[in-house]
Amino acid sequence: MIVAPYVSDSIAVEDFDHSAWENCQPVMIAHYWSGEPAPSSRHAEARVCWSDDALHVRFVGAQHEPLIVADNPVTDRKTLGLWDRDVCEIFVAPDPAHPERYFEFEAAPTGEWVDLGIVITPTGRETDWDFQSGMTTAARFEPESVRIAIRIPWSRAIPKPVKGDEWLANVFRCVGPEAPDRYLAWRPTRTPEPNYHVPEAFGSLRFE
Repeated sequence: MIVAPYVSDSIAVEDFDHSAWENCQPVMIAHYWSGEPAPSSRHAEARVCWSDDALHVRFVGAQHEPLIVADNPVTDRKTLGLWDRDVCEIFVAPDPAHPERYFEFEAAPTGEWVDLGIVITPTGRETDWDFQSGMTTAARFEPESVRIAIRIPWSRAIPKPVKGDEWLANVFRCVGPEAPDRYLAWRPTRTPEPNYHVPEAFGSLRFE
């Protein structure tokens, strides 16, 4: 379970050192999508909290290999295909009765981002490529680590919760050049090939 505490401050997306993060439970991303353990040199943690304005997510990942990023990143609009490079991701399903309807948020070490609305149907996956959440991102490098933050404002699609609410969620990291061994997950999806779009693997996201 991911426990997201309420914070009275609205954390700026670039404020990686806000004191609120110390009160958030670290969620470890330490396995490949398959369920096999990943080396510690690729591990990451995610911390989640919420304010009156937004959902806040901070990733801290070990970085011991060259970054796989765009040479000329574009940050003023979403970057489709971002998942083919180094990214951290959170999927959230605000209505646990309908886990097949969820939202995908990604951020790269370059500050690039993508937000998508997803519906899993009996015939496949439908994607709202034009979904606009208003998300913002930030990134910071440190010796042998990278920090990535995502801020998702409340909206009609992503409604502000109340304390005690539980959503469904999963968090992921893509790192390194080698496929398939670049796809890490908090809750492994255990599919034959790398695939994060498995609502059955989502865990609980509880707002406190």
